[in-house]
Amino acid sequence: MATYEVFAIDRHEHVGTLWLANPERRNAMGPAFWDELPRAIAEIDADDGVRAVVLAARGPHFTVGLDLKSMGGGIAEGGAGGVAGRRRLLDMIARLQGSVTAVARCSKPVVAAVHGYCIGGGIDLITACDVRIAAADAIFSIRETRMAMVADVGTLQRLPQIVAKGHVAELAFTGDDFDAERARAIGLVNSVHADQNAVVDAAHAMAARVAANSPLAVTGTKKVLAYCEGKSVEDGLEYVAAWNAAFVASEDLGEAISAFFEKRTPRFRGR
Repeated sequence: MATYEVFAIDRHEHVGTLWLANPERRNAMGPAFWDELPRAIAEIDADDGVRAVVLAARGPHFTVGLDLKSMGGGIAEGGAGGVAGRRRLLDMIARLQGSVTAVARCSKPVVAAVHGYCIGGGIDLITACDVRIAAADAIFSIRETRMAMVADVGTLQRLPQIVAKGHVAELAFTGDDFDAERARAIGLVNSVHADQNAVVDAAHAMAARVAANSPLAVTGTKKVLAYCEGKSVEDGLEYVAAWNAAFVASEDLGEAISAFFEKRTPRFRGR
């Protein structure tokens, strides 16, 4: 098992929890964050004992976004450094994008449990998750326009698939803070819970319900949902038909049928 500077991984039964674990810096996204995030996600994804993932944070805030103290100078220098500087900046942006995309590509469902600040890069991160829930104290912001930047790590690409375009435009153009109730009203989060402990507990409970199902079926469902984004209904139907023709015959299916007739809880093994 790998060790990390700004992340920690817990496993309980079939649920893995990836913690943002740099509370002293309010989980700001510095160099270690971007280096470690794809490695941590890969570790969880490769663990056959984990069937669902919770993404949560230690300390009073989920994340205050990009660590400008450690990375702001490099961004400014790259933008002002001529052709070579711009190439370095382009490479850096691509690396940050890849780190967040690793979350979206995780084969297992990822539930984000947000509390406190979720600013800038935090929106990039949670929009790469499959489900988002929040504590009542959560404060969100697409902060980049207020910092003279364009959000470039996934928010402008993923958020319009989650909430209506008018909300995306308003929040991205203004950089306004918005609270958990607004986030629920526009569909960014599914539910709001009393506090940090309550939202983490709710995320674990949801992940446990996911993990109780056949991992083959859950993984297949995630892949089909991803494929269908931007496709026609007909394309999506063809894809899911081909998927089930290839994978529906499994030990898990037999177990589900046996459990139904025997009136017991199925014991899925992912085979």
